[in-house]
Amino acid sequence: MADSNMTKKALASALKELMKTVPFSKISVGDICNMCEMNRKSFYYHFKDKYDLINWIYTSEFVVGLQNKIYDSEWNILEDLCDYFYENRDFYRKALQIEGQNSFYDYFRDVLKTVFTEYIKDVFENCENSEFYVTFYSDAFVASIVRWISDKDCMKPQEYTVLLRSCLMDFAKAIMNRVNGQNSQ
Repeated sequence: MADSNMTKKALASALKELMKTVPFSKISVGDICNMCEMNRKSFYYHFKDKYDLINWIYTSEFVVGLQNKIYDSEWNILEDLCDYFYENRDFYRKALQIEGQNSFYDYFRDVLKTVFTEYIKDVFENCENSEFYVTFYSDAFVASIVRWISDKDCMKPQEYTVLLRSCLMDFAKAIMNRVNGQNSQ
């Protein structure tokens, strides 16, 4: 198992290095293998394609680490996610722009949908529209994160998460005030 992880990490490191100077669409599996002096057979033993490798990078570097942490709230997870993206922003600026089947953008959205499904299940018990809510919030968060991380001078992750949280909370309060104001009339 250790050798397998070493191989995967070497391939991941090679892809990250190549993406610094070469557009993802121009990088071949052969380029990745040449950079870390492996053969294509080794690559395909571990990954379906280069898209699968990008998804593995995210999972192994971020998602696996979540299992070892205890969070007070979902906002703390978001803060960790934004810290991770910010620290690796050069890579993820490019990874989130990749389009097509198996793209990281789609993979990331699917991961968020899984998280939102659990959260919304608790918040909106027995709600017939929960699938719509999950899709809406997943798409909104991905779009917001892509816009934030793609900005050349993107703000610090702490500032971004505070603004995101206040945006959602202030909007919810405004709606509740409006609903309560209409109910009192």
